[in-house]
Amino acid sequence: MRKSNTKKMIINAILLGVGLILNQIFPPIGGGITPDITLVMLFCIMLLNRDDYKTCLIAGIATGVFSALTTKFPMGQVPNLIDKVVTVNVVFLIMRAIYISPFMKNYSKIKSQVAIGIMTVIGTLISGFIFLFTASMLVGLPGGLMEMLLIVVVPSTLINLVASLVLYNIISVSLARGRFQISI
Repeated sequence: MRKSNTKKMIINAILLGVGLILNQIFPPIGGGITPDITLVMLFCIMLLNRDDYKTCLIAGIATGVFSALTTKFPMGQVPNLIDKVVTVNVVFLIMRAIYISPFMKNYSKIKSQVAIGIMTVIGTLISGFIFLFTASMLVGLPGGLMEMLLIVVVPSTLINLVASLVLYNIISVSLARGRFQISI
């Protein structure tokens, strides 16, 4: 059992690191604001560890710290931490609801695709709103809250959706070929 937990921790750490690197190299959109690709890896980690709330919460906090350390938004450290902690909790509840849904009972492969898609869309929207709302309260925004949501968060949500579907499938295939058992 301990060996499996060590493997999971190492895989989670690698995925967080990959998310951090992808976030750094991803080009900015909408006036220099970069989509938060670390969220994609957070959602992948959450799906791989869907029965372990503590691991998901720790991954969310670590993602918040990484995002805070690398943010390009002026004084965006605190909003990054707050939005990741709120997002990981809400998305965990959504993920649990998807997996106990009687409609998805016999569709394990489709269930993972639906789950990562829903988690990414809702999670990115929540994260973006919480970040912008917190930033507007603490330091202000370069535009209105709704304007920033439309200009930055909606395109980021679409980008994150595509990235999450592609990356989750790559991760799933890689783990399966590496003989690491995941429950899809």
